[in-house]
Amino acid sequence: MHKDEQFLQTLTGFQAKFTHFTDRYEGTAQRSSELEAILDDYSAFVTNEANEESWELLNRQDPGHMSRLVEDLRRTSAFCVAIMEKYRAWKLLNGDAERTEYFRNIESCIEKEFGSFQVTADSKVLLVGSGSFPMTPLYIAKQTGAEVVGIDIDREAVELGRRVVEELGSGLKIRLENVFAEHLDGIQEVTHIIFSSTVANKYELLDQLDRLTNRHVIVAMRYGGGLKSLFNYPMQEVNRRKWSLVETVLRPGHVFDIALYQKA
Repeated sequence: MHKDEQFLQTLTGFQAKFTHFTDRYEGTAQRSSELEAILDDYSAFVTNEANEESWELLNRQDPGHMSRLVEDLRRTSAFCVAIMEKYRAWKLLNGDAERTEYFRNIESCIEKEFGSFQVTADSKVLLVGSGSFPMTPLYIAKQTGAEVVGIDIDREAVELGRRVVEELGSGLKIRLENVFAEHLDGIQEVTHIIFSSTVANKYELLDQLDRLTNRHVIVAMRYGGGLKSLFNYPMQEVNRRKWSLVETVLRPGHVFDIALYQKA
């Protein structure tokens, strides 16, 4: 089989597996190890530079089909990540704290999240899309002493996330809320904002945050371009009267890259 055909067959296989889990998810932790293995394989696939050539060729040959497939993969893989975060939270709370390769990859991305715009103990960081296992708030609060607020539209994820924070970061300045950004108390005091890469409407939210945040705020937008867009929503153009792209942090071998924005 030609490697481009094999590449497409692999993508179709991943999509079938993700759809299988999303269609059958009932809020339980059954078969979590199988899903973890699939997401680990998918992470390795989208960060393997050897796949770039086939990716580019197929996008030129049949852009319509690839666009639909990529959109489906982003949607279903994001849902599966949310499922697996809940699995991981449940495991931790039941005494099993092992990490998967997917989580190792994410955690290794956090350290240089803001490039040259450092977070200090005086910072207040907002994470949009904190999930059930809030690695970023825990890491930032532990390393810097900053106050970190995470928001998520999934109430169950927020409740699990609070229990994880209590388990791993008791005493840290971390708050998790099930609210929309525009309803968050103290949003004018936020100095740094991080958007999770699997938040589909993150650029719409960024546009809204212009009027809600102070003029010195720094935004780290996690995104995926090229092959990484199979797992992450890509970078988009912004309203240049509101926001300016000041830096991109490219992370070879990691599942997402980072675009840094300041107020225009």
